[in-house]
This record gives sequence, structure tokens and C-alpha cells, in this order.
Amino acid sequence: MYTYTIEKYTLDFKVPAQTSRNIFTTRTIFLIHLKNTITGKMGIGEAAPLSLLSIDDVPNYQSVLENKLDEFCNVNSLEKLNLEAYPSIRFGIETALLNLAAEDDRMFQTTFTQGKRSMPINGLVWMNDAETMYQEAIQKINAGFNVIKIKVGALDFDEECRLLEKIRQDYSAFKVTLRVDANGSFDSHDALEKIKEFSRFEIHSIEQPIAANQWDWMQKICKESPIDIALDEELLGVQPKEKGDALLRYIQPQYLILKPNLIGGLSVADTWINLANKHHIQWWATSALESNVGLNAIAQWVSTYNNPLHQGLGTGSLFSNNFNTRLKMDQGLISFV
Repeated sequence: MYTYTIEKYTLDFKVPAQTSRNIFTTRTIFLIHLKNTITGKMGIGEAAPLSLLSIDDVPNYQSVLENKLDEFCNVNSLEKLNLEAYPSIRFGIETALLNLAAEDDRMFQTTFTQGKRSMPINGLVWMNDAETMYQEAIQKINAGFNVIKIKVGALDFDEECRLLEKIRQDYSAFKVTLRVDANGSFDSHDALEKIKEFSRFEIHSIEQPIAANQWDWMQKICKESPIDIALDEELLGVQPKEKGDALLRYIQPQYLILKPNLIGGLSVADTWINLANKHHIQWWATSALESNVGLNAIAQWVSTYNNPLHQGLGTGSLFSNNFNTRLKMDQGLISFV
């Protein structure tokens, strides 16, 4: 019923993107072109493991992708594939199927995809020297972003405090919301001390302060932190139907960060949302540096929820050779036009 082709593509960053883990200058993705042999319709999805972060960042990824697509074309069902170890492949096939089933390029019929509503997004400040980060934050604020997310953990801690203080001197928490993302870079033994220092700058939330799989420490931090904690890497490799409830019940974070490409697709993200609602935990979605193909699918999916929080979906403009898209970002909002 299905045939496929794979297109390998390299995205080029306009400027290097640095985290506490590595520096990105390019991003390799795999576009899945799926064809229904009965109807002749085509769908496109994106499979793109993220270097040093995805659990399926493996050397032989393309051959695994081909094998899993061969298997999919034999069984004609995504649910019959064992893709727990390959979340980005599941995301790629799932979004290709959604694209194939859509009457036009709207995979979900919402007020967002009908062009009647925009969604708020945060402005992202990548790691750099402190002055460059400050200038980038101001540039984002001047461009209309009222929620700024700042990557931390690579600079000297005191320098990062001075950076946050400098922004706060210019913009109060009433005007600009600050989120910080540590990418698990804090040591578990002094993470709370650092978070308490950050709290002087009226920080909205901190993503993944310590490395994943330290449930006891993370529970303690979530309980005692003066800043709300958002789990990100903590969700990677965790099957929500099996361990998700136990994780959330024990750690009790304030927020979840959902990256569908890294956790197993939109339907797996739906499961996390159901669990989050059960435990009174809020959430927002962010991209994992996908091209506009994957970003479009995530944005459309997010629009099916009435989530007022600022999403992390402003990464499409990072690349110099991205694909054409109907997504438009302006004044801190993302629209479908």
C-alpha cells in the first residue's frame, strides 16, 4: 500500500548555535517521501535525530531508517513497528502519514491553520560571550518578543548572573519574561544554590537544571526551588504509558517541555499531555532544530490545544537554506498564512 524514498539534506546555520553540550554549524535531516500506491497521494515527514541528545543518534541511522520504512511498507501500520529506540523515525513516519492524509497542507483543521489565530512564541538566545548574548536578547525584545529563553551553563556562573541582571535592569518582569535552559549542565549538589541565585532576577522557569535520570535529586530541586522547574531531557527515552505516570508523580515538576521529534512523535506527546493534566503540570512544546517540514507539523499539532503559554517554535529562521513554509514569525507570534 505504501512506497517511500528518503532524501538526505543538510541545513546550514546562519551563525553557529551553541549549547552547554556542543556547537552546531550544520544539521543533517532525512525527509521521508511516502506514497500511497492505491490513491497515488504523497506525504512528507522529517526524521532528524539531534546530535549528542537523541537516543537514536546512531552512526548507521540511515540504514536503520531504510529498514524501518521497509518494515512499515510490509505491515502498513505504524503501531506494528517497534520504534521505542528510534523516536525520530516514528515522528517522521507519523507526520508523513498525517501529511498524506490531509486534503491540503493543513494536517489539522484549527483556527491557527485557517489563519484566524496566532500563537505566542519565545525568543531564543543561544550561548555566546555575555555581551553578544545581551545584544541578542535586546534585539529579540525590540523585535516584539516578550518571553526570552536564554541558554545557560557554558559561561562562568557569575558572568551569567551579571547577564541576567543587566537584562533585568533594562526590562522588569512585568515587561519581559525570562526563561533559562541549563540543558542538564548544573551539578546536582550545588544546583539549588545556583537556582536561588538566579531567582534574584525573577526567572519564570529553568529547564532541566541537572542531567536526566537523577530522580531523587530532581524531586528535591522541584520541591525546594524558588524557580519553577521544567523537565526536558528527563523525558527522552521514557515511554509515558509505562513509566511516565511514575516519573511525574515522584518528581512533581511544574512544567514539561515536549519535543515530539525526540520523544516519539505527536501521539506520544499527546500521552505526556494527558499525564501532565492528570498531575496538574503545565507544558509547552519546542522544536529540536527541525527544518520547516518538521516545524510545520509540530506547530499545527500544538494549535489543536488551547495552550496560552509561549511555545518554542521560532527556530526555522536559524537556517540559511530552509524550505519554504506557510509559517510566519512576527512580533513574537507564529502564524499560518
